Amino acid sequence: MLKKYLFLTKPGILFGNFVTTLGGFFLAAQGSVDFLLLLITLLGTTLVVASGCVVNNVIDQDIDQKMARTQNRALVKKTISPTVALIYSAALGLLGFALLWFYVNAYAFGFAVLGFLVYVVFYSLWSKRTTIHQTVIGSISGASPPVIGYTAVSHEFDVAALLIFLAYGLWQMPHSWGIAIYRFDDYKNAGIPILPVARSIQRTKVECLIYVLLFAAVLNGLYCFGYTNLFFLITFNALCAYWLYLSIIGFKAENDQIWAKKYFLYSVILITALSVSFAFSFVSPAPHLPIF
Repeated sequence: MLKKYLFLTKPGILFGNFVTTLGGFFLAAQGSVDFLLLLITLLGTTLVVASGCVVNNVIDQDIDQKMARTQNRALVKKTISPTVALIYSAALGLLGFALLWFYVNAYAFGFAVLGFLVYVVFYSLWSKRTTIHQTVIGSISGASPPVIGYTAVSHEFDVAALLIFLAYGLWQMPHSWGIAIYRFDDYKNAGIPILPVARSIQRTKVECLIYVLLFAAVLNGLYCFGYTNLFFLITFNALCAYWLYLSIIGFKAENDQIWAKKYFLYSVILITALSVSFAFSFVSPAPHLPIF
């Protein structure tokens, strides 16, 4: 039974957000890591994300039963009731928000609230079922954890926080669309109007290429504004160059599903490597360019 409750929180999503929160924290720490603050920030953020994922499971019961990869989830199989799931979500969320409010700061708490509300209300309850722009809307929630990590250390929203918010949001598009192409039949059967289903796979490949270029351009701003060193510049652009290469060869792919699986798996490798690289990308002295 414990395993069912664990999977209700979507461990894959938890890991992804754990890594990006870590990346934001490393970037702001500039080589000087407060490990207790890091632990509290990671725990608080993970609990909030877990809470949102449990609510998403409750909302998506009708969709999940139509998709091969989700039809065995606990709520679909009715091994956990929606009421119990919501109580579980509330407990996770309250603890997570409390940790960020009382032991981190208002910036981290605020972005946790933003990410949670966007994921539950604007994505899960509304845009996922109604509009092709669902991925753009949902990207706001995915871009919040790195900013939580960053502001936990910086205690301000500065140029670097803005750049990682934009860049991690831009990364969500080709990553999510790669999954949607790979699981095309699932999304089509569930009637989800994501870009490959609502328009075409060919158009999706074009937009993936555009967003990879935008992602690279925005995050290179960290080096341009003096927040990162030459190690970051070389590492990041090498990672992006291969993602760009995968985007281009996708236009000639003989099997879209095979290409898409490789494409979205590489996006996970890229964002993980990028986030870890921030631990080695610090500069001295660090710039101070606050926005608010």
